Amino acid sequence: MSGMEVTREIAAARAAVAAARRSGQRIGFVPTMGALHAGHLSLVEAAKHDATYVVVSIFVNPTQFGPQEDFARYPRDEAGDLRKCEQAGADLVFIPTVAEMYPPAGGATTVHVARLTDTLCGPARPGHFDGVATVVGKLFNIVQPDRAYFGQKDAQQLAVIRRMTRDLDWPIEVVACPTVREPDGLALSSRNGYLSVDERQRAPALWRALVAARDRIQGGERDVQAVTAAMRRVLAEAEPAQIDYAAVVDPDTVQLVTRVEGPVLIAVAVRIGATRLIDNVLVDPGAGSA
Repeated sequence: MSGMEVTREIAAARAAVAAARRSGQRIGFVPTMGALHAGHLSLVEAAKHDATYVVVSIFVNPTQFGPQEDFARYPRDEAGDLRKCEQAGADLVFIPTVAEMYPPAGGATTVHVARLTDTLCGPARPGHFDGVATVVGKLFNIVQPDRAYFGQKDAQQLAVIRRMTRDLDWPIEVVACPTVREPDGLALSSRNGYLSVDERQRAPALWRALVAARDRIQGGERDVQAVTAAMRRVLAEAEPAQIDYAAVVDPDTVQLVTRVEGPVLIAVAVRIGATRLIDNVLVDPGAGSA
């Protein structure tokens, strides 16, 4: 598609979106950290299907990385990302610098979503979800979309953003899109590129563990301890370096449950070598899985 605009400035992004809205277009928004893969592009395609003007942001947000995490080496491929955005039909790509998003004078405001950030990835990554909520809040205020698109793979992030959007009364529909997977079940992630050949062969254990848990629930198991034990057995066979968690939670509140009495989110986080991978699946014991 021709005519895609690219800007690094907040004012220019706001002006482009405002012009599109004045012409009667609906605004779809896909926030990303770049290193785009088919999962990201499925979000752009979903936005293009629903809206007439699609904005993609590419920003590796430093405030959501901990001191020992991979901000400096997080994959970046701006030229490749722009080609993919254009092919997918994006109308505007916003690629701000860190100084544009966080001016050197510094800010005094952080967005914190309580309770939803206390479980799963929250304890292992202190401050991570505050960084996510703050930058997404800033991006929402810049773009002011009608709809914003996020992948189900980052289910806790999705729940946090939905709650933030609702609590702050933003007129934005947060749309969840299905996780895109490799043929062997591994969820697409920019961090998959960190895996060695041996580690990549072991990584599909996350999906196999989720399938084992889903099958137990759909087979009638309601005790969460039995479900998580089944997940851990599968993960242990793959000999990952560390299981951060294998949990069953409420999909909306992200709080741990002890019995399956309705739809649940089954989630895992595993460190294979030096790489931390997450995955999840939604299961409704009365209607199958999503």
